[in-house]
Amino acid sequence: MPRFSIIVPVYNVQGFLRECLDSVLGQSHGDFEVIAVDDRSPDGSGAILDEYAARDDRVRVLHLAENVGLGRARNAGLAEAAGDYVLFLDSDDRYTPGLLAAVAARLEATGDPDILVFDHVRTHWWGRGGRSEAADLLAAAGLETFTVRESPQYLNLFLVAWNKACRRAFLQGHGLEFAPGLYEDAPVTYRAMVLAERIACLDRIGVEYRQRRQGAITKTPGRRHFEIFPQYEGLFAFLEQRPDLDWARPLLLERALDHMLFVLAREDRVRPADRGDFYREIRSFHRRHLPEGGFPEPEGWRGVEMRLLASAPYPAYAAARGLRDLRAAALGGRRRVARKASETALRGWYGVQSKRPLDPHLAVYAASHHRGVSGDPAAIYEKAREIAPHIRGVWVVREDAVDTLPPGVDHVTLGSRRYHEVMARATYWVNNVNWPGTLAKRPGSVHVQTHQGTPLKYMGADLLTKPGARHGFDVPQMLRRADRWDYSLVAGRHAERAWERAYPCHFTSLRTGSPRNDVLVGADPERGRAVRERLGIPADHTVVLYAPTRRDYRKGGHVDRFDPARFAADLGPGHTLVVRLHPSLATGVARGLGLSDLHRRGVLVDATDEPHVEEVLLASDVLVTDYSALMFDYVLLDRPVVVHADDWGAFAASRGAYFDITADAPGHVSRSYRELAWLFASGTWQDEEAARLRSGFRERYCEFEDGRAAERVVRLLMLGERGGALLPAARRTEGVAARAEALIDR
Repeated sequence: MPRFSIIVPVYNVQGFLRECLDSVLGQSHGDFEVIAVDDRSPDGSGAILDEYAARDDRVRVLHLAENVGLGRARNAGLAEAAGDYVLFLDSDDRYTPGLLAAVAARLEATGDPDILVFDHVRTHWWGRGGRSEAADLLAAAGLETFTVRESPQYLNLFLVAWNKACRRAFLQGHGLEFAPGLYEDAPVTYRAMVLAERIACLDRIGVEYRQRRQGAITKTPGRRHFEIFPQYEGLFAFLEQRPDLDWARPLLLERALDHMLFVLAREDRVRPADRGDFYREIRSFHRRHLPEGGFPEPEGWRGVEMRLLASAPYPAYAAARGLRDLRAAALGGRRRVARKASETALRGWYGVQSKRPLDPHLAVYAASHHRGVSGDPAAIYEKAREIAPHIRGVWVVREDAVDTLPPGVDHVTLGSRRYHEVMARATYWVNNVNWPGTLAKRPGSVHVQTHQGTPLKYMGADLLTKPGARHGFDVPQMLRRADRWDYSLVAGRHAERAWERAYPCHFTSLRTGSPRNDVLVGADPERGRAVRERLGIPADHTVVLYAPTRRDYRKGGHVDRFDPARFAADLGPGHTLVVRLHPSLATGVARGLGLSDLHRRGVLVDATDEPHVEEVLLASDVLVTDYSALMFDYVLLDRPVVVHADDWGAFAASRGAYFDITADAPGHVSRSYRELAWLFASGTWQDEEAARLRSGFRERYCEFEDGRAAERVVRLLMLGERGGALLPAARRTEGVAARAEALIDR
C-alpha cells in the first residue's frame, strides 16, 4: 500500500501535462501512486498518459468512456486509490520540489491527522506571484492539530481540493465525493473541514497554481457560474441531516455568501446582463439558510454587502457598490495629494536645514536599502567609534527595521523630519547602495560608496545592454545619484575597473579593501565556533554553506537549481547544510517553497536573516555558490569554494558578467547536480587543485584585502591622516572634484 495516492484528472491540457507529471515523478519521496484520469480528453493528453504509464509503474491511467467533468473524474480516481492519503492535483498545475517529503514528515510528526493543508503560489502566464493570503494562517498553526470548531478562522483558507492531503479512510468513511458542475471543490472541502477531528497545517508552498490566460472554465463568462448555487445547496442539505453540526451552519453560511459575492464581482465570470439574476439567487439562498441567531458578518465592505442582502434589491445594491468605488477612488486621491504635500514640505525642510553649516562631527550610515546595521558601513561605523569617537554616527533605517537595531545605536527613520535634519547637516555619508535621489549633495560633504562586494555580474551602465536585467531600474537616474559619490572603495583592481566602467561618474577609487572583510583576514576560529553554537550546529560537523544568487531571466529572481533537502541527505552524517538566500529573495516565495519548512524540521539551517553575512562565512567550512559575490569574500578565509554553474549560459546571457567564472573559478566547478554531489562524495572539493585555484583567485581579485580596510577609511577620510603606509595604492578617476583633493591634503 503506497503512502500517497495522487489523483490527476486530465482534460485538454496536453501543453501542460508533462510538466505536471514530471513534478510528481521527480519528487524525492517516492512512496506514491499516480492515478491519472483521462476524462475523454479530445487532444493528445490520453497518449501522453499512456506513455508515462509505460515508463513508470507508479502511474496508472483510467480512460473514461465519456466526459464526466472535473468532480466526477476525481471520484473515479478516488475509487481506485490505495494510498493512506489522497492528494488531488489539477493537470495544468505542478508540485514544488520536495513537497511529498515535507508532507510525509509533517503527517508523521502530527500522528496522521484527517487533513493536512499546505500552501500554494499563483503562477500567472507572465510570471510567478507572491505568497498566498493563507500563509499567515498556516504559519500560526505551528505543529499542533486542531478542529474547525476550536479554530473557525481556518475556514478562511483557500478551500480547494488540491492544497491538502486527506486520509483516505476519512474521505471514504464519510462518503465525501464531488458533485458535477463548477465550484465542486468548496462544498466538499467545507464538509471535510467541519467533519475532521484533527487538522494539521504545513507552512510550505506545495503547488504552483497555474493562472491560464485562456481556457480556464472559471474565467469564462457565462451562465455556468450559476452552478455555484446547487453546489452550496448540496452542502446545506447535508447539514440538515447532521444536527450535531449545527454549530457550523452560521460559519458556513458566511463562507458561502462570501464566495458568491466574490463571483458576482468578477467581470470574467458573471456577465453584466446576468448580474441582477445572480444577485437575486444570492438573496434567495440567504433567506433560505439564515439561522435564527444570524451569522458572523465580516468587517468592512463584505459585511455591508451581506446586510444589503436582507433588504436591498439589485439596483440598490449596485448603486451602493458604485458609490463605494467612487469613495474609495476619492479617498485614494486625497491620500496621494496629502502624501505629495508631506513629501514637498519635508524636502523644503531639508533645504532650510541645508543653509546651516555642515556638522564636521556627524556621519550618517545606511546599508542594504536601510534594512539595518550591516555590511561595510557597519564595519566603518564600529571602527569610527573606536578610533574617532568624536564622530557621531547616525543610522538611517526603515520603520520595520528599528526593532532589529543593536542597543544604543542612534538612528532616524527614512523620510522623517529628523531624517531630513540629520542628512542636511552630516559631513560624512556612508552607504553600500545609493541614497534617495531627492537629497541634493552639499558642497563639502563626503560621500563614501562601499558597494556590496566585488562584482561578477554587470552593474550600473553595463545593464543598458541587458534589457531584462535592468527591467524596473532607471539607469540614468542611478548614474545621477552616483554622481554624488566622492569615494568608491575597492578590494582589487578588477573591482576598480568594473565600478569605474559601470558608474562613469566623478569619484575617487580608494584601494582600501572591503571593511566588512577585515574579520575574515586572519579569522579568529573562536568567533566561528560561537556562531555555530548560536545556530545550533554541532561543533564537529562539516558546515556546507550554500549561497545562491538571483536570476534575471525569471520574474521574481528565484530559480531552484537543485533540491536542498536532497543535497543535505547526500552530504551524509557529520555535515550541516546552511542556506543563505540573496537579500532580494528573502521576502519572496523562495523560503515558502520549502526552505523554511526544512529549517523547522532540522534538515538544514536557514541563515538568510542573519544580519552579518561575514559571521555566516566564519561558521562554514566550504562555500557552494553559483555566481554570488560572496565568493570574493570567502577566499580570504582560505577555505574551499565550489561553483555550481549549471545555468551559466542563461545567466551570462541575461545578466552579463565581467569574466567567465567557469574558466576562472576559485575552486572546482559543477555543471549538474550529479557533478556537485560527486565532488563532495569523493572529497574532491577539498583537494590540492581546489587549494591552487583558490589561491590564484585570491591573488587576482583581492589584492587590497589585508584586514585594515575599515581603519584606512576612517583614518583617511574622517581623521585626515595621510601616508604611503596608510593608502599606498590610492588612485583617482578622471574628473574628480576638487573637494576630494582638498580633503586628502588637509
